[in-house]
Amino acid sequence: MRVGVLEKNGIRDWYALEPSGVARRFKGSPFDSPSPSDSARFDDDVTTWEPSELRAPVRPSKIVCVGRNYAAHAKEMGGNVPSEPLLFLKPPSAIIGPNEAVILPPESKRVEHEAELGVVIAKRTHRIAREQAMSAVFGYTCVCDVTARDLQKSDGQWSRAKGFDTFCPTGPWIETDVDPSNLKVLGLVDGAVRQNGCTANMIFSVPTLVSYISHAFTLEPGDLIVTGTPEGVGPLVHGNSLTVRIDAIGELTVGVADWSRLASR
Repeated sequence: MRVGVLEKNGIRDWYALEPSGVARRFKGSPFDSPSPSDSARFDDDVTTWEPSELRAPVRPSKIVCVGRNYAAHAKEMGGNVPSEPLLFLKPPSAIIGPNEAVILPPESKRVEHEAELGVVIAKRTHRIAREQAMSAVFGYTCVCDVTARDLQKSDGQWSRAKGFDTFCPTGPWIETDVDPSNLKVLGLVDGAVRQNGCTANMIFSVPTLVSYISHAFTLEPGDLIVTGTPEGVGPLVHGNSLTVRIDAIGELTVGVADWSRLASR
C-alpha cells in the first residue's frame, strides 16, 4: 500500500493513495493498527489526489540516522567502516516534503546532499531481536540527509550540521510492500545522477539497524530511520532541483534556495 499525506483545503490528512489518482482517507494515523489495508481503518472520504497536494508523509517523534553505512561512502569521506552502526539524530523540525525547498543557511559555505532509504516504524519497539525486527517496520520512503559539510568538520559532532530546518526532505509517500534488501538508490541534482548505489551494499541491513537502534532508543510509531548514503555526495547551490529516486518506492524532488536571497525579499 502507498500511504501519504495530502493537503486539501488547508487541512493535512493521511490517505491511502492509488496510482489511478484515487485516495482513501484514514480515520486516524495509519500507525494506529499494524495492518494498513484493514478497510475498517478508513472513513467514507474517497477522493482524488494530485502530486501538488503531497506533503511529508512522516511526523516522527525522532529521526535516527546511520553514518558510513556504505563502504564506498566511508572511503570518500576519509573515514573507516564502523564495526557497529554509527548513529546520530536529526530533529523533526528538519523535515520537509515534496514541492518544498532545502534552505541553505548563512552559517555554512558547503551544503551537500545524501540520498538515502528511510524506514518508517509501525509500532512501539524496544530491544527487539534482529529476527523479529521486520515486524516493527511499517514501510519505506525516500530521504535526503542534507548536511552542512563544513560545520560537520568544524563542530566535531553532527547535530548542527545535520539538523538545520529543511535538512530532511522526505517522501513522496510511504510504500508498505517493499523488500529493502536490494533497492537502487539514486541522488540527482538538476536531473544529473550524482549518486548511484544499492541497499545490497549497506554494511548493516534494515533488520540489523532496527534491532540495534531499539536497544538504545524506544522507537515509536511513525519514527524514521535513515539508513545511510552511497558514494557521490556533493554540493547544493541556490536554484538546484534535488531528487532522491529509489526502486519500488518512487521519486522525491525538492528545490534548493539560499536563505540570504529569501531574507532580502
